[in-house]
Amino acid sequence: MSARQKEYMSYEEYLTKIKDGIVTENGHCPVTPLLVMLQGRWKSQLMYEMCIYESVRFEQLKKDLPGITNTMLTKSLRELEEDGLVHREQFNEIPPHVEYSLTEMGRDLLPVFYAIMNWGFKYEKEIFEAKEDK
Repeated sequence: MSARQKEYMSYEEYLTKIKDGIVTENGHCPVTPLLVMLQGRWKSQLMYEMCIYESVRFEQLKKDLPGITNTMLTKSLRELEEDGLVHREQFNEIPPHVEYSLTEMGRDLLPVFYAIMNWGFKYEKEIFEAKEDK
């Protein structure tokens, strides 16, 4: 098992240790880097859409995310690429085009999105009812 595949602790250990606070070797919160990478209105939705495709073109992502502007989609993709979650490949063909895909680090988020999906299904009704009451 490689260092990247290492399970840092079991879920049972996590439930015990979280009460004392879990930090990295450098004393940082281990959740913060991902939350920072996915902050903003579109990045988490964009990453979820990227999970659907092996590789995807800009226009398909634009179609899948109604309401996102070209500028915001470009900015979000660039930031996710800079963070190492998304790979951009340019094809110098006629016509030229660009395709985006998840990197290994991005694909490692699939279990995270799976857990979030299950949470969303479990609490969807309550969340939307609470929003309607406001």
